[in-house]
Amino acid sequence: QVHIVESGGGLVQPGGSLRLSCAASGIDWNVVTMGWYRQAPGKQRDLFAHIMHSGQTTYANAVKGRFTISRDNAKNTMYLQMNSLKPEDTAVYYCNIIGVPAPWGQGTQVTVSS
Repeated sequence: QVHIVESGGGLVQPGGSLRLSCAASGIDWNVVTMGWYRQAPGKQRDLFAHIMHSGQTTYANAVKGRFTISRDNAKNTMYLQMNSLKPEDTAVYYCNIIGVPAPWGQGTQVTVSS
C-alpha cells in the first residue's frame, strides 16, 4: 500500500529558500517517476516538476531555474529545493507517482510573504 508524506513547508520571506521532502513507501523507487504538485488557494492542483528513475528532470517555466528536484532511491525520498521564492509560490505542495494512481498525502503548506 502506497503511503506518501510531504514535509518541510513553512513561512518564508520573498527571496528566501525552503527544502521540501517527500517520503513514499510501498513503491519501487528504482522504476517510478515522481512529481511535485502544488495547489494555490482557489486553484487546481498542478504538476510543476518531475524526476524519472534515471534522474532526468523536467520543470514548468514558472519554477525553472529556481527550483531543483532530486531523489534518493535508497531512502525512498524525493526532495525539492526552492530558492528565490516569490509570493506566487504560496500553495500547498504535494508529491505523487506519475502515471500510477496513488493516494495523496496531506501536503505541506508553503507561504511566501513579507
